Amino acid sequence: MGLFSNQFSNVVEWSEPGEGVLFYKWQNQEIKKGSKLIIRPGQDAIFMYNGVVEGIFEEEGSYDIESDILPFLTTLKSFKFGFNTPLRAEVLFINTKELLVKWGTKNAINLPAAGLPGGMPIRAFGTFNCRIAEHSVVIDKLAGIRQTYTVGDVKERIIASLDQLLMSWIAKEGRDMFNLQADARKIAKGIESELDADMRRLGIGITDFTIESFSYPEEIRKMQEKAAAQSMVGDMNKYTQMAMADSMGKGHGGGAASDMVSLQMGMALGQQMVNQMNQNNTAPHNMQASAPQGGGNPSGPKFCPDCGTPTGGTKFCGNCGKQLF
Repeated sequence: MGLFSNQFSNVVEWSEPGEGVLFYKWQNQEIKKGSKLIIRPGQDAIFMYNGVVEGIFEEEGSYDIESDILPFLTTLKSFKFGFNTPLRAEVLFINTKELLVKWGTKNAINLPAAGLPGGMPIRAFGTFNCRIAEHSVVIDKLAGIRQTYTVGDVKERIIASLDQLLMSWIAKEGRDMFNLQADARKIAKGIESELDADMRRLGIGITDFTIESFSYPEEIRKMQEKAAAQSMVGDMNKYTQMAMADSMGKGHGGGAASDMVSLQMGMALGQQMVNQMNQNNTAPHNMQASAPQGGGNPSGPKFCPDCGTPTGGTKFCGNCGKQLF
């Protein structure tokens, strides 16, 4: 690739036309005396000659290649522009920014589970951050054969090994298969360490890895909701007392607190009514059970107040039918 020639002067730059590009190799451009190098924020420019790094430039700005760049190149600092003096070289632009990438399992991961011969199928979703970690490794492993390298390439490599890593770290850190979210941070940190070690072989570092959520089959989700509802019912009395105390402590100024007090008072009143009805239903049985043997009722009248007939301890008058008690 010709970097310098007797053609029109040009600008060596990378405008980052696509998002998520980790590096870009400038090529197919011929420049001559008066040409410029432009380094934008978040970029490094690496000059290479015959596959060897000549110089790395990290400060953003616009530079005259002849006066500002050539004097700092290892073997090219004595190069002089001439009428017919082409120079074969390359300029590699590195994206130094940290890039955020979303990930998700392509297929469900079957985790071993008792009673489920095929395992428990789950999915996971989250994000990871990556950036160029070592220029020399990127040049050696990637830049020689690639024009660009993107976060899509990183994601493809990570997804290829993610299923096994998830299974491995869930087995290590997942205390409850039905509540993996509680251990998501520990699981994610373990996966991050292994992914970082793998990607650094290409000169790329994984600076963060997070698991935002685990997704269970619909049947499992419904079972979880049912269990949560049953647990809530079991603690309803305690919850009601706490809510009423908290609301009364804040006063009945309206809004959610006032609504909560009204709701709890209504529930308490309803419970009292139920208790009263139960007591009324059981009272006649208790009275009958406590009556003395022989049929007499010491609390009832001995004679009917209407017709004067002896009652004999019965509830109704045998002569006129009046209810006695």
